[in-house]
Amino acid sequence: MEMIKSTKNERVKNWRKLQTKKGRQQAFSYLVEGFHLVEEALRQDGLVTELIVAPNVKIPENWNTANIPMFEVNKEVATSISETKTDQGIFAVVQMEDPEIMMLFGKKFLLLDGVQDPGNVGTLIRTADAAGYDAVILGHGSADLYNPKVIRSTQGSHFHIPVLQANLLHWIERLEEEGVPIYGAVLDKEATKLQDVEPRESLALMVGNEGNGIREELQTRIAHKVYIPIYGSSESLNVAVAAGILMYGLRK
Repeated sequence: MEMIKSTKNERVKNWRKLQTKKGRQQAFSYLVEGFHLVEEALRQDGLVTELIVAPNVKIPENWNTANIPMFEVNKEVATSISETKTDQGIFAVVQMEDPEIMMLFGKKFLLLDGVQDPGNVGTLIRTADAAGYDAVILGHGSADLYNPKVIRSTQGSHFHIPVLQANLLHWIERLEEEGVPIYGAVLDKEATKLQDVEPRESLALMVGNEGNGIREELQTRIAHKVYIPIYGSSESLNVAVAAGILMYGLRK
């Protein structure tokens, strides 16, 4: 195992570039950290290209690390590549995937229009995974899937279901061609209370920006407008909470 002690090392510089969207796109890779996410990444065949560990960090014996280059780094290097205040001293460089081909076989989709907060996006992906949805599509203005905060919030769910960053109008057209109805979380006089909507085996649920909701040009493509009634004094629900309620409420 090669030991790296300097933050000026060329390999360390490349790892730090993965903290930026441009760097990730150029390398077609991203960095995950922490035992849980690294373990989830290792379960995906051939995606992990490098393992990075700090001194005294013990790799679990049941992890399959065969043929994966490993590097030991000191605390200074670990801190420089970490996105958390207290890192666990273990990292993996992971190749990005092209999930589009896997999405063609899905029945339940979550569409995000301009959801900007990385924590919300990660939580939405994690909840879609838990609710049995087949894919998530991140539309224009949504946080980058490979943003470290998004990855941490998914807790590995982005490895379990396809997540694609794409033009929502394009995918709405494709879904409509496949007979998948578009449901949208909106607040207007045409919307129906969730309790009054019949659950379905196949659907696409669209939720919008935290402050402005779904863009008007996309609202015209919604076949079924749905809202969650609020019984207390709060004016609104967090987008991830609202989407979670809708995903479970609409699924059959």
